[in-house]
Amino acid sequence: MSIAPKPSMSTSPRAAPDLQVSQWLNTEGAPTLAALRGKVVVIEAFQMLCPGCVHHGIPQTQRLAEHFSGSDVTVLGLHTVFEHHDVMTPAALQVFIDENRLAFPIGVDAPDGRRGMPLTMRAYAMQGTPTLILIDRGGVMREQIFGAGSDMAVAAAIAGLAAERIATAGSKHVDGV
Repeated sequence: MSIAPKPSMSTSPRAAPDLQVSQWLNTEGAPTLAALRGKVVVIEAFQMLCPGCVHHGIPQTQRLAEHFSGSDVTVLGLHTVFEHHDVMTPAALQVFIDENRLAFPIGVDAPDGRRGMPLTMRAYAMQGTPTLILIDRGGVMREQIFGAGSDMAVAAAIAGLAAERIATAGSKHVDGV
């Protein structure tokens, strides 16, 4: 389980890869980045047996989901298992979600078939968990934070992305309201 003492941030904008999810929990539909275009998307990649995720990432994500519950921002969880595969099953994850009263949709990152790095984790070149990903309204990944980012900095980044408008089909970004 990975815990970074200081968050590491990547801010090189690139089109956000599709989420490769084998199962969704806490939602009736299967959210896709294409369907969420026009909204800011916040993704928290976690493992339920990761201390940094349990003590920081998941509680922060729950607070973000409660605070940014409007139509401009969508918060998603991504359970990305790269170790302890036998115990971190979707059934165990459902119990974890229920016990922790998590209220945001959570996808199970699709396994690669060899018990290695899951497909979405690989596509985003994540270093481990917890990882927070911010995607703008045009579907561009604007930030990836590995480790424990501060609530204030993360909320400010989300608010900044929510304030942006898409100029032309997501290819340009214009600051303003």
